Amino acid sequence: MQDIKIWEEKIKEKRKKTSFHKFFKEICSWSTSTFHRNEKYISRYPSTNRSPKLVSNKEFNENRDELTNYWFDFNENKTFFQNFEELFKKVPISPTISQMAWENTDFSDTIVASSNSYLSNIVVEDCKNIFYSFQVINHSEDVFNSVRVIETSNVIYFSSIIYNSFKIFYSKNIIWSNNIWFSNALQWCSECIFCDNLENKSYCIKNKQYEKNEYLKEKQEILKDKNNFLKYYKEIKDIWKNIWSTNSIWRYIIKSENVENGFIVSNTRNWRNVVFVWIGENFYDLFDCWMEAKDFYWVCGWWTYSNNVYCSTQIETCSKMYYSFYCNNCSFCLWCIWLKNKSFCILNKQYSKEEWYELANKIFSQMDKDWILWDFFPWELNPFYFNDTMAYLIDDSFTKEEVEKEWYMWRDEKIKVDIPENAEIVEMKNLSSFQGFDSNWNWFINPEIMKKVIQDENWNIYKIVPMEYEFLMKHWLPLPEIHWLDRIKLGFKFK
Repeated sequence: MQDIKIWEEKIKEKRKKTSFHKFFKEICSWSTSTFHRNEKYISRYPSTNRSPKLVSNKEFNENRDELTNYWFDFNENKTFFQNFEELFKKVPISPTISQMAWENTDFSDTIVASSNSYLSNIVVEDCKNIFYSFQVINHSEDVFNSVRVIETSNVIYFSSIIYNSFKIFYSKNIIWSNNIWFSNALQWCSECIFCDNLENKSYCIKNKQYEKNEYLKEKQEILKDKNNFLKYYKEIKDIWKNIWSTNSIWRYIIKSENVENGFIVSNTRNWRNVVFVWIGENFYDLFDCWMEAKDFYWVCGWWTYSNNVYCSTQIETCSKMYYSFYCNNCSFCLWCIWLKNKSFCILNKQYSKEEWYELANKIFSQMDKDWILWDFFPWELNPFYFNDTMAYLIDDSFTKEEVEKEWYMWRDEKIKVDIPENAEIVEMKNLSSFQGFDSNWNWFINPEIMKKVIQDENWNIYKIVPMEYEFLMKHWLPLPEIHWLDRIKLGFKFK
């Protein structure tokens, strides 16, 4: 029984040399940021000829243990990826990912033990009331239009990279702080406006210290200028800190060492090309992963306590996984899809340990000869529009011509997944008729706006939902001026 370590080492060595641009294009394009109507479902998958067979989340979870009934024998007359593509089109899967979702999460994706999530992605571990946001984790609540909000952060609006903070508005890179507006790179701060790169400060405007009463008076006047809130957010300076980290290169790296090309990572060691990653070591070409793992190479999406995963996506509590797609608590699986509590499977077919090693080594040997052993899933299997993926949100220098040349898909039509038929449209220039101050300087938004849809300057259409309306009114915030996907995109923009 030949050890497969020789093939693992070949994958490792190749992956340690990947360019950052190639990493974004090939890995991050397997994580989507938006939603579509596909058949009768709200789905992460658009309705195209690459879309898998969809069943309801309920049906999928009830039949999860039976997915080994959908299997293929390895066909030596077909390429590696042709074998996998047949299985991908055959296995019925859920339109979105949802585990232990409590309630009101049908319009969101990758939800784990959370509730009241709307048009958001990756909401994990006891989070509530999350709207138009990406990656909200660990006991965070009331988060709108934001990116990467973690560790008991509450009341967060139009902000990104927020850690253990509350009442943060239109700000970036805020840690252990509260009551912050239009600021960046603050730690242990309170009541700051238009500030950057401060620690342990309070009652500051543009980094100048004020007496409390004077500050509150100035704050009141600043927050009356609601027409410029979005402008202030877009103008935030690009300041970032790598905190308590050594030998680490790029942006927003916390408590880490030996990180090359890291973007928003924490508690890591020995990594290269990593984005949105938390706790682990020996990771190369990795996107959207968190919680206690080791030895990942060319992976998109992993949750909790896994190790030795190669060229796979969305793997949870697994080990020795190769070219597999959405598996839980599995080991020694190759080319498998959505399996749970399984071992020694190839193309979802169960083998004995001896049979598995024999066939796996045969497959890896052929892939090595074909010079594809270290490749990720190719364009023809990618079911997402490229400009809807994290690759494009993080790096919008990719052009339609560039990616279509390599046969990725590109979305040209407008997103209308949450828009009711024949809804009355309010143009952006007319929003002032639905909001403003009354004669006593109390902020007011006409609730009639919830019966209509808003068209922004790029002709994108979106609506205001009741919980969003209540949040805006409570915190005296203006109606959003851009489509919800563009709000998420702003969280990834750093000048």
